[in-house]
Amino acid sequence: MIYWDLFKEFFHIGLFSYGGGYATLPFLYHIAENKGWYTVQQLTDMIAVSSVTPGPVGVNVATFAGFVTSGLLGSLIATLAVILPSFIMILIIYRLLDKFRTNKYVRSIIYMLKPTGCGLLAAVGIEMFIKDINMVGMLLLIALFVMGLIKKRSPMFYLGVSALAGLVAGFFHLID
Repeated sequence: MIYWDLFKEFFHIGLFSYGGGYATLPFLYHIAENKGWYTVQQLTDMIAVSSVTPGPVGVNVATFAGFVTSGLLGSLIATLAVILPSFIMILIIYRLLDKFRTNKYVRSIIYMLKPTGCGLLAAVGIEMFIKDINMVGMLLLIALFVMGLIKKRSPMFYLGVSALAGLVAGFFHLID
């Protein structure tokens, strides 16, 4: 039963999370809140690990969430379910490519989906930030923001600094 539920939830995520891996966050947060398969803290950890792991973030998070929920088989089911809608859509779009390229309705829908996805992502980010706020994380956020204003660097630099700070804080048990 859990495997069918996993498949349905992650197929739904794959079907409706347009815009990349981070667009899956509202759906994943909903699962954490309503299904209880993992906690919001575990979701935060999944996102952090998935962001630095090679591969698409959405697929990595689905794999991680499936594993946390139901072990290796759950991981496999969640991963396949999240990529299956994209695979099916690409097969269909491939057949209809010329019609989609110039269709004004498709262009309008895509134009509207981009800010909608950004809004959903921002809402989840703010809610997760408020629920899981800690001083070390807040200080790191402020420090990186100020560093970003003073000296423009690659996002990978800031990601590396954040990862290093997280490792140090975790080692000294500064973060719950």
